[in-house]
Amino acid sequence: MTGPRHADRPSHVAPFTSASKSEGSPLNPDTLEVAPGTVHESMQGWVPKLATEEDLRIALEKAFDYRGDVTVILKNNAEIEGYLFDRTSGPSLATSFVRILPKDSTQKLKIAYANIAALAFTGRDTAAGKSWEAWVGKYWQKKASGEGDLTLEPESLE
Repeated sequence: MTGPRHADRPSHVAPFTSASKSEGSPLNPDTLEVAPGTVHESMQGWVPKLATEEDLRIALEKAFDYRGDVTVILKNNAEIEGYLFDRTSGPSLATSFVRILPKDSTQKLKIAYANIAALAFTGRDTAAGKSWEAWVGKYWQKKASGEGDLTLEPESLE
C-alpha cells in the first residue's frame, strides 16, 4: 500500500507524549473522554408563574420529570397534592391531561390542563443529592474513617 498514513499528517502528534498535552491536541485521550455533565435544576419549593399556555405546558412537563409531590390548584380552588405520574399533551388545554396519584388516596385522578390555575413543587425531591458521585464520595469518606460495616447496598430513600 502506498497511500498516506494517518501518522504522517503534519499536525499529528502522538497522543501519549507530553507535547500533545501542552499543545491541547485533539488526540489526547484525557480530553477526548471528558463529557459535559448534566445540570439539574432544583425545583423543590418552586411555584411557577403560569401566565401563558406555554408557561403551563412547560411547568407540567417539569412536574412530570420531578421526583417529588406537587400541589395542583384547580380553577375551582380545590388543591390536590400528589405525584404527577403521567401526562397527555393535546393540541389544546382542554384536550391535554395530567394524571396524579394524590398523597392521601390510592385513586388516580385525571385533570385537564384547562382546569389548572396554579402549580407548586411542594414535596421533597426524593432523588436530590443521590447521584453516583455523591454516593462514592460518602463511601470513600466512611472507608477512610475506618468504618468496618461498609456494603455496596444503596441507602434508603426515606
